[in-house]
Parts: sequence; C-alpha cells; structure tokens
Amino acid sequence: MERDDLVHDHNYSVAANHDEAHGVAIRKTIWKVTAILTIITVVEVLIGAFIKQYTGDQGADNSLWPYVKVGFIVLTVVKAAYIVLVFMHLGDERKNFKMVILVPYVLFIVYLIFICLTESSYWNHILHQEESGVIEQEMSLNAYSNKALEFDKTKTVHL
Repeated sequence: MERDDLVHDHNYSVAANHDEAHGVAIRKTIWKVTAILTIITVVEVLIGAFIKQYTGDQGADNSLWPYVKVGFIVLTVVKAAYIVLVFMHLGDERKNFKMVILVPYVLFIVYLIFICLTESSYWNHILHQEESGVIEQEMSLNAYSNKALEFDKTKTVHL
C-alpha cells in the first residue's frame, strides 16, 4: 500500500504554491497580531507595576482595586480570544463551528465562576459562624467563671 502523504505529483505542488501577495498578507497579519498582543501585555505589566493593593492602615484608598482585577480579567480574556481566533484559525471557520467550540468553554468558565462564588461564600459563612461561636462560647465561659467567683465571695465558712 502506498502512503498518500509521500506522493508528490504536479497537482499537489501547484496547489501548495503561494504567490508573493499571499505571503505579504500573512506577514502583515503576523505583525498585527504581535503588535496587539504586545500592547495588551505591556498594559497589563504597567497596571501591575504601578497600581498596588494596599493592606492594613496605610491611609490609602482601595476603591480602585476591584476595577483593576476586572481589568486584568478582561485583558486576559481578550488576549486568549485573539490567540484562539488567529493562531488556532478559529476566526476563519463557519459560525456554527465556532459556536460548537466556544459555547462549551464559555459554559465551563461560567460554571467555574459560579462554583468559586458559592463555595467562597459558604466557607466565609462557616468561618464567621465558627468565629462567632468561639467568641460566644468564651463569653459564656467568662460569665460562668465570674458568677463562680461571686459565689465564692459571698460564701462564708463557719468553723
């Protein structure tokens, strides 16, 4: 049996040949993609370098920090989508095929976000409930020991 990937006939070589105009278009696309991804990466690095989250009582305003986190997520998703569209050639496909590929990933990401939010709020509730339970337990023990001390003070011993 002859392997068809080793067969090089005249029709194969003509179909595989590209002209210079096609090469220019490909190089232009590569430079465009490189520039866009570089700009997004530089913006992410600059934001990370100059906008800090302040912890403790440093007198700084942390109201900008949630927007920074959302900005990082948006920039990362834009980079990932652009890489998928260009380098994985999904941008050249039909709309139905794009949806078959993208919809499960989007649903999975939404599911992960849902799980993270519900689990974090659950554990946050559990931890605060345990902390408040420990505090209430300590308060009841302190109240009990204070009553015991008051009882000892009022108790007189007769010999």
